[in-house]
Amino acid sequence: MLMCRDLAGIASDYIDGELSFGQSVSVKMHLMMCKDCRSFIGNLRMSTRLMQGHSSAQADDEVIDRIRQRVSSALQERQPPSGPGQ
Repeated sequence: MLMCRDLAGIASDYIDGELSFGQSVSVKMHLMMCKDCRSFIGNLRMSTRLMQGHSSAQADDEVIDRIRQRVSSALQERQPPSGPGQ
């Protein structure tokens, strides 16, 4: 089962249609069950559209990697601990 932190790492690829069929199905199943990730994907789509509509410049890979790392960290912090006895 796809976890929120996993989704954060592939969200851009999902939006861009670059995932395999199986990966896309896993993301869609996760989104059906996770309100926070649905919101995250919606916000990412909107942000992407805004950036594309207002800028002809491309963000460099370093900036994109920093953004992905911050989003992934934020999602991990929001996850309740899992495991035995928790």
